[in-house]
Amino acid sequence: MRHAPRITVSVRRAVSDWRIWLARGLVVTFAAAAGLTVVGYTWLTERALEGFFVASSMWWWSPLLWTPLCTGLIVWLTRRCAPGAAGSGIPQVMAALDASVTARDRGLFVSLRLAVAKMALTAWGLLAGLSLGREGPSVQIAAGVLLAAKRWLPRRSAINEQSLLVAGGAAGIAAAFNTPLAGVMFAIEELSRSPEQRSNGLVITAIVLAGLVAISVYGNGTYFGVMHVPEVGLALLGPGMLVALSSGVAGGLFARLLIVSLSGGSSDRFSRWKRARPVGFAVVCGVVIAVMGLVTQGATFGSGYAHTKALLEGSDNAPAVFVLFKFLATWLTAWSGVPGGIFAPSLAIGASLGNDIAVLTHYPHAATLIALGMAGFLAAATQAPLTAFIIVMEMVDGHAMVLSLMACALIASGVSRLLSRPLYRALADMQLGRLPIATRVADKAEP
Repeated sequence: MRHAPRITVSVRRAVSDWRIWLARGLVVTFAAAAGLTVVGYTWLTERALEGFFVASSMWWWSPLLWTPLCTGLIVWLTRRCAPGAAGSGIPQVMAALDASVTARDRGLFVSLRLAVAKMALTAWGLLAGLSLGREGPSVQIAAGVLLAAKRWLPRRSAINEQSLLVAGGAAGIAAAFNTPLAGVMFAIEELSRSPEQRSNGLVITAIVLAGLVAISVYGNGTYFGVMHVPEVGLALLGPGMLVALSSGVAGGLFARLLIVSLSGGSSDRFSRWKRARPVGFAVVCGVVIAVMGLVTQGATFGSGYAHTKALLEGSDNAPAVFVLFKFLATWLTAWSGVPGGIFAPSLAIGASLGNDIAVLTHYPHAATLIALGMAGFLAAATQAPLTAFIIVMEMVDGHAMVLSLMACALIASGVSRLLSRPLYRALADMQLGRLPIATRVADKAEP
């Protein structure tokens, strides 16, 4: 009974302090705006990719001119006007969360201006037929929208910029994949580094709200529809383990290749060429991507969404070299310096890898191995196994594969860690190199 007065005081303080309710209302409002922004961005990228395929179906040779030209122009414009928009977007948000980054320098990595630039440039990249995804950029875009709420919050608000960045970045994943649970896990696994950020109820509310906004627009459907898989038995053990190990090795090599090529520190001829002539290098990358796309009859162009969906439906006739060419096209797209993510291409590579192993081992239920391949390669490339597992789990009808997907993602991620450092952490460290020299010197001088 003696605790009753304390409870009354706490309740009265929470109800009477208008600053608390203003802050909460602003975060919820901006979270909904972030969800709507990602929905609009999704529509824009889908129309852009449709436009590319319409043009290439009318003039089969057009990618040989259009793709290199656009790649060079995108890189030139990005370097000149919005260098912070280059690449995935996830490393930028992670860099903005670093303790060494001040509020003044945070705009180098995340802002409303960069969000607008990211939307336009990645849509242009898909209009060019480049192998990139919109999910990673959605993280930076939504984080930019949530971070804009800071200027409107009361001065003594308990909500800081780090919390807004975590909420915004994870809201981007939730809205992009139409699954709030994946957004929450992404916040815990990749973005959040402190217990305070992980347990902030308002942050979780913002993530879930952004996902629900996407669901209200697109319906309760999942990213690739629903996969109907049969009951899992012992016959899956051999092929499933082969998928886990293969996707772990392939994803680990992919992450290592990206880190080495994007670091810019290599002394090979191509790295020197990129440093000296970045726009010319991007044009040549565009030529190679266009040639691979034509060789595969358009399969490697774009995000890979249509290819993955067709595989799951059993109606795809992609060539056997799809895994290799999609791997190379995605790597060259990232290396060229254009803004764009790797989530959707990684899912496409993993799905095709699982399908190839199903054919190789004569496993009768290809959809099962396709699902494992998607979870395995995404987990290996990003080294975020729980997020990868949840994204794919949301697409499976029933619970028969939940443990199999989790095991595959964990094994593949473990194999990847033997081959490469965590991709996004390494790229975030590279982003921190863009800080002003004075800031970096002061940070290193601290005991």
